[in-house]
Order: sequence, then C-alpha cells, then structure tokens
Amino acid sequence: MSTVDPQALFTFSYGLYIVSTLWEDTMNGQVADAVMQLTADPIAIGACLHKGNYTAELLAKSKKFSVSVFSEEVPLPFIGNFGFRSGREHDKFAKCNYKVTELGLPIVTEYTVAAVEAEVVDIVDVQTHRLFIGMVKSAQVLAEGNPLTYADYHKIKKGKSHVNAPSSVFNSLK
Repeated sequence: MSTVDPQALFTFSYGLYIVSTLWEDTMNGQVADAVMQLTADPIAIGACLHKGNYTAELLAKSKKFSVSVFSEEVPLPFIGNFGFRSGREHDKFAKCNYKVTELGLPIVTEYTVAAVEAEVVDIVDVQTHRLFIGMVKSAQVLAEGNPLTYADYHKIKKGKSHVNAPSSVFNSLK
C-alpha cells in the first residue's frame, strides 16, 4: 500500500497567477497555481482549473486565456479578490487595473510582473479539473521584480488554498 505525504508535493516549485478569459461580454479570472510552460517551439502553456469554477466554464467556450504573473509585492486582499470570490456574483475586475489585449483578453497590470496570452488547442479531462493547453500568442514583461512563488504565498504571506485548487492539500500542512 502506498501513502501520500503532502509535504513531498510541497517541494514542487509553483508560481501564483491570474488566469483570465472573455466570453461574449463577460470577463472573468481566477487565481491558479497549476500553470506551466509545456513546450518551447512552438511555445505552449497549460493551465489546470477546477471544472466547477466559472473561469473554467467561460474558458471552455472562449478557447483563449491570459495569464498574469503575480509579483512578490501583491497583498493578500488583492489575491483574495481573484481567489476566494466567484465571478458569477462578483466583478473581479471592477477594483483593479487591467488592460484588454488585441485578443480581447483582460491582463491584470497591478501587482504583476508579466503576462501571457494563449489560444486553446486542447482540453484534457483530469478528474476534478480541466487542463487547458494553449499556444502562446503574446508574452510581455510588465514590471521589474520577482514573481510570487506558491511556497512564499503559504510561508510568508500565510495564504491558504481555495478548496478547488489542485494544491489545497497544502492547507493541512500549516
């Protein structure tokens, strides 16, 4: 019988991001830690989102998404706006600075060091989540600074994971 020690999973290196999309007239975004570059040529990225999240629902329809990379300076309430509230009842972009790209996607410009846009080429079912695989259409550095790692979010900022996050098991380690 095998056992799973969540502490072993916590050694993986993660960042903390806002994954956003636009479907019809609705913009929405959410905090995600499961975002990564998959290939270099052509450049592809993946974002893994819980099936029940509004952003995942809209992204499955729009087939395009942006990723805003949090800086180390981002305050917890700012993260909470995108991580602990549903876009079904709350306009997450109402109280933050953002710009809309040529693809029509929102990119958060506040507390972010970089942004990437991608068009979805595949969606893979991963039990409770969907892995959105996208070809990168643009990428830009927005500010100097260091990206916020998921470890620092937990250790320094004392943040918790939403119950729908792939890494919510880390909440038990505190």
